[in-house]
Amino acid sequence: MWRFVIRRALFGLLVLWLVATTVFLLFFAGPADSVARRLAGPRAPQEVVNQIRDTLGLDRPLTQQYLGFLNKLLHGDLGTSFISQTPVSTLIMASLPATLWLVAGAAALWLTAGVTGGVICATAPRSLRDRLITVTVLAGISLPTFVLGIFMIFLALSVFPWLGLAPGPYIPPLEDIRGFFQVMIMPWITLAVVQAAVYVRLTRGSMLDTLGEDYIRTARAKGAPEHRVTYRHGLRAALTPVVTQFGVDIGALLGGVVVTESVFGLQGLGQLMIRSVRDGDLPVIIGAAVLAAAFIVVANILVDIAYSFLDPRVRLT
Repeated sequence: MWRFVIRRALFGLLVLWLVATTVFLLFFAGPADSVARRLAGPRAPQEVVNQIRDTLGLDRPLTQQYLGFLNKLLHGDLGTSFISQTPVSTLIMASLPATLWLVAGAAALWLTAGVTGGVICATAPRSLRDRLITVTVLAGISLPTFVLGIFMIFLALSVFPWLGLAPGPYIPPLEDIRGFFQVMIMPWITLAVVQAAVYVRLTRGSMLDTLGEDYIRTARAKGAPEHRVTYRHGLRAALTPVVTQFGVDIGALLGGVVVTESVFGLQGLGQLMIRSVRDGDLPVIIGAAVLAAAFIVVANILVDIAYSFLDPRVRLT
């Protein structure tokens, strides 16, 4: 187990190095003046361009710049924002809680609804409930996130105003627990509806394949109760592809739920990345890209470990 974890962690570090190197070359490879001009903007005076070039050391050889970049990255120094002159790590840590809570709450909803709906469909294929859930799932997949978010805001403000739900900036739960839920419930439901549709289809297909296996027929022949066959033997093995998709989704969404955060104004990592790209704030863009890659690497390692607990046939070697 530990040998596997160490090997995957080393592989993850390799992936992070490749991501950091790619991002560095994408922005810094080129003549010093052209890079400084791109960072300063086309209308910036030459004095500003010269200041950026001297501050970032763009006149040094590219190898020295790259080694300095890696050294800062290893020490947790992501640089300083060009716009606000605030450390990038401070900006990220200020935006991260909103994204973490958004993804965590929505993940609990979509995983519960998706797996439950998939099991219901798989245990009664081609039945009325199977077809109704399938139609609902197709509607959820087809509905754009921003449209669903705007519809949720309309319902909250016009149809159910007594609930007190409203879009707005993230409120820490320890600061105001009621305000936290009033702000977060709509984004949770919006993100969960879109994601749950995928998990229903995935769970249904995996369950149908698993319930046709020989060991399932053997368990039934031995007189095992149907609920035991379905949930302990069937669902446990069928969750492998679901967990794989869950790990990918969690890792990717933690890097910034751009559309959902924009619709509801949560001021999370997604909003931070949009502002940074719009303003050309290079250090923040690089820091957010490396952080998103780290989330995906960690999520995939946890998924591989979860395989051994879900399916006894899988061994970590």
